[in-house]
Amino acid sequence: MSAGTAELVADERELLRRLVPLAGARVADIGCGDAALSRRLLAPGMAASVAALEVDRAQHAKNLAAPPVAGLAFHFAPADALPFADASFEAALMLKSLHHVPVARMDAALAEVARVLVPGGLLYVSEPVFAGPFNEVMRVFHDEEAVRAAALEALRRAAARGALEVVEERHFDAPVAFRDFDDFAARMMQVTHTALAPDAATVAEARRRFEAHLGPGGARFVRPMRVNLMRRPAR
Repeated sequence: MSAGTAELVADERELLRRLVPLAGARVADIGCGDAALSRRLLAPGMAASVAALEVDRAQHAKNLAAPPVAGLAFHFAPADALPFADASFEAALMLKSLHHVPVARMDAALAEVARVLVPGGLLYVSEPVFAGPFNEVMRVFHDEEAVRAAALEALRRAAARGALEVVEERHFDAPVAFRDFDDFAARMMQVTHTALAPDAATVAEARRRFEAHLGPGGARFVRPMRVNLMRRPAR
């Protein structure tokens, strides 16, 4: 399903709620970033607890410094070495994080996720699709075509070896907006989780592509996304 024909999802939490039974669940948010979603998952009637994991030391420090939230615990740990006992969670989330796992460790990461899920527990993996106008700006300085393809192949291998079962694959479109190029650069180029150091020519080309979409209200894009919903076999 291509951009423009998929469901438009402005708040992915709502899609997550439709696909994953979260009420009272123990949830692992693997690659939690700023943990905004982790916090929102603890709203009344939703998850009982969230273990939010991050490998970006700068972001992890910010998360620890933020006001505490009941039920939310932060962990500094990679996806292929989860610091939890077997069958610790009813659900695990990887939102735009699987492709950040080193390719050689993706299989081990998915095996770890399967280990810490209860039998029948669900893994929700959300990844950007390598397509669309927003991607054409991003790829100038951060081409993720190979790692995103590797992430999808790792999910397929996990299913083939029986570590996880395929429940559903779904595509949706996510709106993304920026005030101007400086806003874009701050949010997408000046990140701590990935070492990006584009030269002047690269920045200039990214600016040129970005500003082709700039209007009086800023630049608005629709980013194609894919969700792979997987389950630990109930055996």
